[in-house]
This record gives sequence, structure tokens and C-alpha cells, in this order.
Amino acid sequence: MSFPMTQIGGYDISRLIIGTNTFHGYSHFSMARDQWLRSYFTPERIYEVLEFAAKQGLNATVALQNPGYAELLAEVERSTGQHIHYIATPGGATLDELKQGIKQAADLGCEFCWPHTSWTDPRVLPFEGRIHEGPEAVEYIRECGMVAGWSTHRPETVTVSDKAGYDIGGYIQILNPIGFLCQVETDWSARVIREAKHPVVSIKPLGAGRVLPPTGLGFVYENIKPVDTVCIGMLSVEEAREDIEIARACIDRRDAAIELQRTRSKDVLKV
Repeated sequence: MSFPMTQIGGYDISRLIIGTNTFHGYSHFSMARDQWLRSYFTPERIYEVLEFAAKQGLNATVALQNPGYAELLAEVERSTGQHIHYIATPGGATLDELKQGIKQAADLGCEFCWPHTSWTDPRVLPFEGRIHEGPEAVEYIRECGMVAGWSTHRPETVTVSDKAGYDIGGYIQILNPIGFLCQVETDWSARVIREAKHPVVSIKPLGAGRVLPPTGLGFVYENIKPVDTVCIGMLSVEEAREDIEIARACIDRRDAAIELQRTRSKDVLKV
């Protein structure tokens, strides 16, 4: 099954892509939930979600460079015929440490390498109009044969990078209707994304589980460019099925073909 596409760095990328915070136990909620996620998500369970998403036409994922995860992606491709593009987000305390992560990403066959917010954001210098060590990072990423970009929580990263003219393919930036982890109000966050010169991967559309999927996905797709995409974590095949259908409906501007969740308190609402 196909999914609506955009293009980033010369690659066709689905307008919904696979997040991995759930797979790797980063809940942005509590330590207890982190621990549960890490015990629940065995390689077999991660594979189930990846395989289903691939069969639905999703062809990209955002993740820390990880050999085990890369092998799961390769197995999904062998099984389904769908290649999943790997957007790696290496970090590190120094440029040298970042370069080690960039090299690891290249060795894993990642097509994209967008330094993580933990490396990028402390180096953004708005009043100087530059990202400290940014040109060196971009140059090394391109030397390693990957599409460069920035993973960021700061909207200033986008505006500074655009004005500086760095040779990148896109951005990762937060957007959700409650402003969870956004650095400025949601209308400003949305404007920065819409005015960005490169495609944006909008992350945390559900505020790490604080927003219902129709609300979060509807808001994000309504406020981004047609060339942008959305990254979402999924806990199960069942959840992936709903999220993917909701995303399709948002893009097509139609009602999603999903069954509403029911409780006894909603019995009176039945038609």
C-alpha cells in the first residue's frame, strides 16, 4: 500500500514516518513508563510495528544510530520489499564525539544524519547568525555520503540555519496543539515550520501521549507545509493502524475511517 509522499534531500519520503522513542523507552512522561517501555519492546515487538508500517507505505524512521535497529529495518525490507530510510540523530558533547556518531550512522547505511537537539541547540547563536561548529558538522556528514540536517527543539535553529544558508536537506522540529516542549507559542512554532526553506519533520504531534491522535495529527497537518512530514511513535500494530488511517484522512481532508473508543458513560451518545 502506498502513502502520500514528499521529497527530502532527493529521496521520496512518506508524509508520516516512524518514531522510535517508544521503542527505546523515552516516554517523556515518567521513569516508570520508560522502564515499562524498555521491558515491553523486545526486538520482536518492534519488528511487528515496523513491518505493519512498511506495508502501509511508511518508508522512513528517526532514530539514534543503532546496529540492532538497523538490522530490524533490513529484515523488514527483506520481508516486505519496502526500504525504510534511516534519519540518524547522533549526539555528543564535542564535535569529535559527534563525528564518531556520524561515522557510525554512515557505516549503518543511514541516508540522513541530523545531529540531535542535545548537540545542536546549545550551539545555536542567534545574535551571531550561526550554529557553532555547524559548518564542520554539515561538511563531515556530506563527506560521509548522507543528507545533512538539524534535529532541534529551538525554532531559532531553523531561522538561523536558513539565513546562514547551510547546505542541509531538512529539519526536525516539535509541533503539537498543547505546545508540549515547544519553545514558543504554537502559532509561532507553526509559522517557523511553514516559512522554513527546507522540509520539516514535525515530531511529538501527540505531546508524548498527552493529546488524542485525531486532535494532534489534525492540528499538525493543518499547520505544516505540503512538503513537510510528521513523525509519530506507535505502541502496537493496532495503534499504528489507527494513527496511519488518521494521518491519511488529515492529508486527504476527510473523516478518518476508525471506530471510536467506547465506555459505558458514552452509551447515551450512540445514534
